[in-house]
Amino acid sequence: MRIITQRELRNDNAAVMRDVEAGESFLVTKHGKPVARVVPVGAEELPVAKPATRSGGFGRLARVRIEGATTREVLDDLRGDR
Repeated sequence: MRIITQRELRNDNAAVMRDVEAGESFLVTKHGKPVARVVPVGAEELPVAKPATRSGGFGRLARVRIEGATTREVLDDLRGDR
């Protein structure tokens, strides 16, 4: 495990993350005291993402048609005094 300072982590974050991705671990210190470990995550520790869905609930809303008004007029009316 390599020891690096908080400043090194901040300034060389991309390089540290590349090394972690390659399997290296780091102990981060602040004012000489250990404050964190940066270690690779194992595949079994990764959260399982839910599959994306298209439904946001908007499909259930009724469509409204406003005759004789332009889109700009409708939006201006909805925005009020903004």
